[in-house]
Amino acid sequence: MFHIFYKPHKEGLFKPTPDIKPGVWIHVTDVSVHDLDRIMEITDIDYTHLKDSLDRYEVPRVEQENRNILVFTRHPCPEEQGLYTEALTIILTPEYFVTISPRKSALIDAALNQPSRISSSERSKLLFHILLKITQNFNTSIKMVRHKVLQQEKKIENIDSESIVDLTKNEEILNQYLTSLVPMKNLLEAVSSGRFVHLYEKDLDLLQDLTIAIKQSEDLCAVNIKSIRSLRDSYQIIFTNDVNRTIKRLTAITIVFTIPTIISSIYGMNVRLPLENNPLAFIILINTIIITSFISVILFLKKKWL
Repeated sequence: MFHIFYKPHKEGLFKPTPDIKPGVWIHVTDVSVHDLDRIMEITDIDYTHLKDSLDRYEVPRVEQENRNILVFTRHPCPEEQGLYTEALTIILTPEYFVTISPRKSALIDAALNQPSRISSSERSKLLFHILLKITQNFNTSIKMVRHKVLQQEKKIENIDSESIVDLTKNEEILNQYLTSLVPMKNLLEAVSSGRFVHLYEKDLDLLQDLTIAIKQSEDLCAVNIKSIRSLRDSYQIIFTNDVNRTIKRLTAITIVFTIPTIISSIYGMNVRLPLENNPLAFIILINTIIITSFISVILFLKKKWL
């Protein structure tokens, strides 16, 4: 789906326009083959590069084709078929600013609907503006995952299978974030070299801040992954201890009930046995069973098996 926006001044919002003219922002979402053909005609970019924008597993990177700059990025998104990040392609042409999102992007919608002091013709500033939003999005998402992990740490004594599933899911989210943040840092370093985009002094300062923010997000992500692994090891120790306690308890109960069973089995045999002519034999056997079982219970309680 093709959307065209134009904003000639730094004040106000990006407004839809029906015409494709120099200085417009072209945003393509829910991309179809027809949309890619149209972008290829407008930008004169090879179809192979445009097709990469639809790859759900595309790694962040920057490429140059003739006078066009293609920036492949990823940003956090709701889970879809095991993926927690989504591809977003930004194209800077001599005349247009183009963004391609395989499906509806809340990040781009926010950038389009929030006031900013950037016109649609300031392509490099728009690029940095979106990269900044991506960085902020990563920071927010990592903090949300961290909050969930902290909540699980508080409930470590009441863990169950659902807790382990949630922990594994959070670890996978952070791992996917980390695999996007590392290439994003390399992408920013490539852009900051000035080989792809003409940079002004203010742009350099913003790029430096972006690089620092990405590095902080990467470190925060790595620290949280270590925290999750440590918590998972604690879960494993707790589960192992619970299993051992359960086995000890069942073993103790089995032994306690085995004692009367053995005595009853012996006196159930059709052979000569002690006390068989004693009129108090039954009472003696019952008391023997009760005493031995009671002694076993006391021993197991002292050993904390029961």
